[in-house]
Amino acid sequence: MRIGVTGRTGQVAQALIERAPLQACDVITLARPDCDLLDAASIARAVEAATCDIIVNAAAYTAVDRAETEPDLAMAINAEGARQVALAAKAKGVPVIQISTDYVFDGRAERPYREDDAPAPLGAYGRTKRAGELAVAEACTNHVILRTAWVYSATGQNFVRTMLRLGETRSSIGVVADQYGAPTYAPDLADVICAVATQLVAKPDARQLRGIFHATGQGEANWADLADAIFAGAAQRGRPPVQVDRITTADYPTPAQRPKNSRLDMQKLATTYGLKTPDWRASLAICLDRLVAPLQVAPLQEEPAKTQLSEERP
Repeated sequence: MRIGVTGRTGQVAQALIERAPLQACDVITLARPDCDLLDAASIARAVEAATCDIIVNAAAYTAVDRAETEPDLAMAINAEGARQVALAAKAKGVPVIQISTDYVFDGRAERPYREDDAPAPLGAYGRTKRAGELAVAEACTNHVILRTAWVYSATGQNFVRTMLRLGETRSSIGVVADQYGAPTYAPDLADVICAVATQLVAKPDARQLRGIFHATGQGEANWADLADAIFAGAAQRGRPPVQVDRITTADYPTPAQRPKNSRLDMQKLATTYGLKTPDWRASLAICLDRLVAPLQVAPLQEEPAKTQLSEERP
């Protein structure tokens, strides 16, 4: 099966490129300048020319704070761009998977959000992504809207890489501890996308496979919990220890308001598709193995004739 994915350098697109071959899928990237979400004609041409069985719209305007001052640009990419991708997929006769976000909710619920909970975005980014969901659903009935949250990977800009970078020069870092969600490793999300895509293509008349689904890592954490786990894992791999100082959202004001509860219920994904993602701590360990070089153990110099010790982690 061949998957066409918008974007090329984003975390989801890169993860799909890496993981798709493991699920007997090929990936074709549809990226600028040939496929520009601000240019409807380029989208139509790129999708029409692509030899693919399904389209994944992973490209988006994701600068959450900057969206507060660039709402029109964010809307053009996240809503109208998404609509044009869905229209192009419909014209081609293939399904479309739209990647969406926890930011469509206001975070005031006391439990994980279900797919049928009413969206109430707090900021421009969330409003544009919700508008994109509605646009895709209207443009192409053969769709899946896949909401995710707190995505990280060994590439791109994300919380894990930011913490590791800050930890190189700081012994303590203040991290918000009153926003909750589920860290999502991009390769795990890519596995979900491939599995969903395979079933969508294989069962074109299965209406239950279409619609909105949630996919994040298993378990939950706040940002400070995640930071603690990052620095603990980095220390195990030879990095100096870093203390996490737990602060509140009020202590760290940002232009865009964040939902305090970003937890997404994934029962529908499990029931409909039979899919379950790994626990976020297990996936974080895999990511840290890729990002943090292990501590080197020097060979025993006093006995040069003996076999040198292999590298070990403390």
